[in-house]
Amino acid sequence: MSLIKKAVFPVAGLGTRFLPATKANPKEMMPVVDKPLIQYAVEEAIEAGITEMIFVTSSAKRAIEDHFDKNYEMEAELEKKGKHELLALLRGIVPKGISCVYIRQPEALGLGHAVLCAKPVVGNEPFAVLLADDLIDGHDRGVVRQMVNLYGEYHCSILGVEEVPASDTDKYGIVSTGNDDGEVANITNIIEKPKPVQAPSNLAVVGRYLLTPRIFDFLERTHKGSGGEIQLTDAIAELLAEEKVLAYRFKGKRYDCGSKLGYLQATVEYALKHPDLKDAFAAYLAGVKG
Repeated sequence: MSLIKKAVFPVAGLGTRFLPATKANPKEMMPVVDKPLIQYAVEEAIEAGITEMIFVTSSAKRAIEDHFDKNYEMEAELEKKGKHELLALLRGIVPKGISCVYIRQPEALGLGHAVLCAKPVVGNEPFAVLLADDLIDGHDRGVVRQMVNLYGEYHCSILGVEEVPASDTDKYGIVSTGNDDGEVANITNIIEKPKPVQAPSNLAVVGRYLLTPRIFDFLERTHKGSGGEIQLTDAIAELLAEEKVLAYRFKGKRYDCGSKLGYLQATVEYALKHPDLKDAFAAYLAGVKG
């Protein structure tokens, strides 16, 4: 039985880097082959044994709620036409025993504020945070599952990290570490989006967190930081004074689907693994001339 039962998905952002595609459609609903980004993230949480999905949304994100809701008209039409495989696929988007909760973020005040909005539902439990922009192929085992297993050993907050180019440190929360065994390390400091010359390392936090509920106390008193937003990184920096926080170099490949290039890379590579498409798509790519 999983020690982590709740996952928070901050999905209230505007997705301006993908305009005009995201003018009326949430960036989290952009498909990679045949599933939206947010579904990949939810499936990763479910694989880890998490049963309560908490979406922190905005007024422009109704499509996410609709995606995880039942569509009686479509289901009836598929059943009428005998399309049982598609019907099972549709009904399996939210498996039995999984619940979805939606909370509005009243203002766009940053990731830290979005996580704080989930406090009434999370309560006094450890929980996961997944950013759908970071699509991670964990191969045999999803990253959240890897981290939940690690939580069972250490019982403390854990941040998923990977090395990034030194020139890109100003795009991430960057950690400095001690007692590093190459996979798990104690975090000694964390800085939000430092310039390369100020970065303590090139080890970046990327879209997967397991957090103890103590983080909410720090989020409640965290002032606006980088970008005029309430940063989760700043609250974690304060948490470090009281609790151990680990950096975990996860096993898997991350695609930065918050960027156009990363999104295209994910689409191509996931298509090349798709059981119904991989051969035809590989043949197509082989014939494409640059």
